[in-house]
Amino acid sequence: MTALSPFPPIESYGFLSDCETTALIAPSGNVEWLCLPRLDSPSVFGALLDRGAGGFRLGPSDLRVPAARRYLPGTMVLETSWGTTTGWIVVLDVLLMGPWHHDIERSGTHRRAPTDYDAQHVLLRTVRCVSGEVQLTLDCEPVFDYGRRPGRWEYRGPGYHQGRCRADGEGVELSLTTDLRLGFEGSKAIARTLLRDGDARFCALSWTEHEPPYDIAEAEARLVWTAHHWQHWLARGRFPDHPFRAELERSALTLKGLSFAPTGALAAAATTSLPETPGGERNWDYRYCWIRDSTFALWSLYELGLDWEADDFRRFITEIASQYVDLQVMYGMGGERDLGERTLEHLYGYEGARPVRVGNDAFTHRQHDVWGTMLDSVWLHTKHRDRLEERMWPALVHQVETAAKFWREPDRGIWEVRGEPRHFTSSKVMCWVALDRGARLAQLRDDTELAERWRSLAVQIREDVLAHGVDDRGVFTQHYDTNALDASVLLIPLVGFLPADDERVRATVLAIESELTVDELVLRYRTEETDDGVSGTEGTFTVCSFWLVSALVEIGELDRARRLCAKLLSMAGPLGLYAEEIDVHSGRHLGNFPQALTHLALINAVFRVIDAEQGR
Repeated sequence: MTALSPFPPIESYGFLSDCETTALIAPSGNVEWLCLPRLDSPSVFGALLDRGAGGFRLGPSDLRVPAARRYLPGTMVLETSWGTTTGWIVVLDVLLMGPWHHDIERSGTHRRAPTDYDAQHVLLRTVRCVSGEVQLTLDCEPVFDYGRRPGRWEYRGPGYHQGRCRADGEGVELSLTTDLRLGFEGSKAIARTLLRDGDARFCALSWTEHEPPYDIAEAEARLVWTAHHWQHWLARGRFPDHPFRAELERSALTLKGLSFAPTGALAAAATTSLPETPGGERNWDYRYCWIRDSTFALWSLYELGLDWEADDFRRFITEIASQYVDLQVMYGMGGERDLGERTLEHLYGYEGARPVRVGNDAFTHRQHDVWGTMLDSVWLHTKHRDRLEERMWPALVHQVETAAKFWREPDRGIWEVRGEPRHFTSSKVMCWVALDRGARLAQLRDDTELAERWRSLAVQIREDVLAHGVDDRGVFTQHYDTNALDASVLLIPLVGFLPADDERVRATVLAIESELTVDELVLRYRTEETDDGVSGTEGTFTVCSFWLVSALVEIGELDRARRLCAKLLSMAGPLGLYAEEIDVHSGRHLGNFPQALTHLALINAVFRVIDAEQGR
């Protein structure tokens, strides 16, 4: 990113969520990403991908004023403070949560059981002048359908305090309610006022039949309710008294924010097309739920004691498995199967990185790890709950048998390469996981014959991997026809394919640490050695670096694991969030943001370090 770039660094964005949609807010106070009514819907504010695709700024009129930002402790409430030459203001931003209302129509395909709280479908922004006086500016310019349809504003109600914004052919209607006096200039709603010491104002953008607040007292009361909701939710978790506790809490809140309450699905990230290579073409839509993430999610959520969320996600995965015969790599947040990919040629892209994609054609790929992650997630749940749902057994048998049928064939691998299918080592390992966990589950049901058959197949897969997926050094390789390394084989000791004290495991972990890293951070693979179907290079993959932390703990290298873990935690964005990759030369984050898999791997790595420190 050049000094003149109009795009803020990816890691500098603030992340908000009400567990149905998400928003990203730049340090300038501009809402630059908001998709409605779901996080995978078209954007109404899309300045993240094109500076003309809509935004919503609230802040001092002087754009040059630096901001100090933080989350209110234990919450998803973002606080931004500005000190000008004449005074100080503090803005609080939040997607409101509130008490459950049974009479409000719900989004999503299959709603989870009602809880005490629910999304209010209101983006609330409050501002208070804490000293002196500051000129305040509000500019709200929605551009619907990924920046293609400018909105039209009209007044609602008496006075100049509420406006409605619509666009032809769009099902979403926006309402802006405020105690400021609004004016309309084309597609933009604007307000200007001078705030003096002690003054407070609010604005609320809403998009469903939920009522917004109508005065500052109600606005602040609902903000406090939401803050307490997040703090009470976090209090349900199990967070050790340790220097890394704050990182665990922020990761837990981020994962909750990436969940979709109507179905229990977990989005891989809140964004699409943030580039893995600056200015390059490695730009993908991550606003979907990957089956691959299920094992890592349940590892993390159960470790944190967040059993409700773990159960919701597991139910989503198992319902998918029982509803459709063949597992896809990913699904929509409501369980949708067709995620057809297209490019948005009219968008400039983040810092010019094109194409901008929506949808993801990887849903058509054959990836052999899906059966293993599915079975491992069920096994993890069964271990914690000591119960296997009888209605799920036929679907699980089908998944195990599918792994048994296809494990000898090549696939696209965990990284969804768009080159030729290969016999990826990690894919074979996850097929082993499917047979191994299936055998354990069958044994729990006293189906000894089936358990023995699957156990025998698991042995065959292991022998095949050990015969063809290990090089002359005793190091696991990316696939059967190469000596190239791949970070995905770090999962071998983590899923129990081999014990951590096996020499091949140790040799593999140390080879990746020394040969597949840049300044200690791990690459997925070296792009010059891998036919992944796209051009350009990429940064280090933060999830892989956290996997290395976990693997180092497993092989007994605790000091090295602790040092790497501390380094990774120090490289988080200013608000404790991670994109998919880190450019070690600049410290910039790359790829979609915030990324669930990175925060999942962080939780697993930190707990492994803590457990090892405490001798568990």
